[in-house]
Amino acid sequence: MTRRKKIYEGKAKILYEGPEPGTLIQYFKDDTTAFDATKKAVLEGKGVINNRISEYIMTRLTGIGVQNHFIKRMNLREQLIKEVEIIPLEVICRNIAAGSLATRLGIPEGQPLPRSIIEFCLKDDKLHDPLVTEEHITAFNWASTQEIDDMMAITLRINDYLTGLFAGVGITLVDFKVEFGRIYENDFPRTILADEISPDSCRLWDSVTNEKLDKDRFRRDLGN
Repeated sequence: MTRRKKIYEGKAKILYEGPEPGTLIQYFKDDTTAFDATKKAVLEGKGVINNRISEYIMTRLTGIGVQNHFIKRMNLREQLIKEVEIIPLEVICRNIAAGSLATRLGIPEGQPLPRSIIEFCLKDDKLHDPLVTEEHITAFNWASTQEIDDMMAITLRINDYLTGLFAGVGITLVDFKVEFGRIYENDFPRTILADEISPDSCRLWDSVTNEKLDKDRFRRDLGN
């Protein structure tokens, strides 16, 4: 069996060279981290679940016209994806005050926001993924003004869809994080959704009890 070439390893996933040019294999690990990987654990089966959840969501987003890197699920832990040029930003969409927003602005956790808020953070663990503005993004050429507009519009569309999807099963979408990449069509860059959408990247609360159903269970030692 030919050993696959590892392209990149992050905290929760590994990317391997794909079978065809322009493709990668994304492997979901059971590793779980919080607080910039200062807290770590291995949760058996987590990678399998995140693979399936991300496949489910990406497939349905494709169905409503949200272009993304997902091609197909290969097995329990792996997906075949399009190779993209990752934009070095995390795009966060917030519907309810929680996490760093509540701390930063002194808003009680659980308070609905006047409208959905989008924030940008620079992808850099060593700097603790600092919050950045559109002015920073364009000044340092991390993304163009058109790409910023595209990321915001796509994120709000994802938010609308996921809010309804989760509400249908009694779950409130508090906030979520997405990442984007560029693909080139005739040398023209197109912005598409990349990475994953799973309980690792969303805050999900039970709509009746507000019980946390996401990574905050690990961050806050809530168990189960």
